Amino acid sequence: MLRAVIFDFDGVITDSEILHFRAFNAVLEQFGVELTTQDYYKMYLGLTDIDCFGMLIRQGLLKIDQGRIPDLLERKKVVFEEMAKTEGRLIEGARDCIGMLAENRIPMAICSGSLLPEIEVVLEDAKLREFFEVIVSAEHIRAGKPSPEGMLLTLKRLNENRREPIHSGQCVVIEDSSWGLEAAKAAGMHTVGVTNSYDAAQLGLAEKIVGNLAELRISDLQQLCA
Repeated sequence: MLRAVIFDFDGVITDSEILHFRAFNAVLEQFGVELTTQDYYKMYLGLTDIDCFGMLIRQGLLKIDQGRIPDLLERKKVVFEEMAKTEGRLIEGARDCIGMLAENRIPMAICSGSLLPEIEVVLEDAKLREFFEVIVSAEHIRAGKPSPEGMLLTLKRLNENRREPIHSGQCVVIEDSSWGLEAAKAAGMHTVGVTNSYDAAQLGLAEKIVGNLAELRISDLQQLCA
């Protein structure tokens, strides 16, 4: 039985992955570091901001002390929010999917490696904030995807005011990356992959793959949880 849908944010609801990429490079520029689009999508896209900066330090590309990461996070947040206000846009099909779930009274949540202010600014601008009972972002977890920590915390928060708890097997997670799909499966949840960031071959962990969220029907999601 389908009782909840958990969305990733970047690459699923909003076309902001490229904005994150540009914001990272804007911050890294002062250190003489520039990520290529290919490397970002291959190695860093699924990471939280703190994990991304940490990996760059461990790789020896970013030659600073770990203690400077909080400053970089704040700078990146400011740059991203400025971009999102003028360049952020919803991915085609996302609003249709959210509307379909709302019509069927299916609780919705977001589990994302982005920071909460980055998520809120886009949702408020798109007038979609009201549809999401729970948002779990990078500030709320210690380990990002593919760890299931965020997914399990999202489910825990969905259940806080429910008499009959939602179980993992009653949740469908919609993701655009293998990291997110792995996290969902580790949490015991069902999965839909959407080919906004990677092609179908790279989303092989998903139980169902679509090219656009408007293709999804409530019956498709119910069948996954049957």
